[in-house]
Amino acid sequence: MVPGKVERHEFEYRRHGTQALIAAFDVTTGEVEGVIGDTRSEKDFARFFKALLNSADPDTRWDIVCDNLDIHLSASVVRLVARHCGLKRRLGVKGKSGVLASKKTREVFLRDPTHRVIFHFTPKHASWLNQIEIWFSILARKLLRRSSFASKSELRTKIEQFIACFNRTMAKPFRWTYAGKPLTA
Repeated sequence: MVPGKVERHEFEYRRHGTQALIAAFDVTTGEVEGVIGDTRSEKDFARFFKALLNSADPDTRWDIVCDNLDIHLSASVVRLVARHCGLKRRLGVKGKSGVLASKKTREVFLRDPTHRVIFHFTPKHASWLNQIEIWFSILARKLLRRSSFASKSELRTKIEQFIACFNRTMAKPFRWTYAGKPLTA
């Protein structure tokens, strides 16, 4: 790479696979929690979310900001929220009845402001509202772009090291600078 020249990749570049990163950004400290694996399924997200909930005092109030991935509206997540909030009511049968009947009914349940764990879903095409998405951009710029990894395990290790380094040296709450002015003249 040289200033003024077009960026190029080696023609011999070989992709060695991908990894899925499920992560959360703590808006009060700026720290990131993440797990890296081969998949990003309902089970993977529920496992991560359970560990996140268990990492704090059981009476902690959580405001979770997510995008509209199906895994965020899964039956597993609804069950975790109900259990964590001490809700004893029947949730129904997935795809048939009650809270678990559909994505819409699960979303209404997860958005309930009377729960200690409340989900807020960003509008479509508004990922800039979700601070973990801003952090993903930092990860891409500082680690992933222009990098080459010899294996999935090397990629996983480098991401884990980046998260640890970020939390140690760069973590701070993001400061919003948008003043709410119209974007058009």
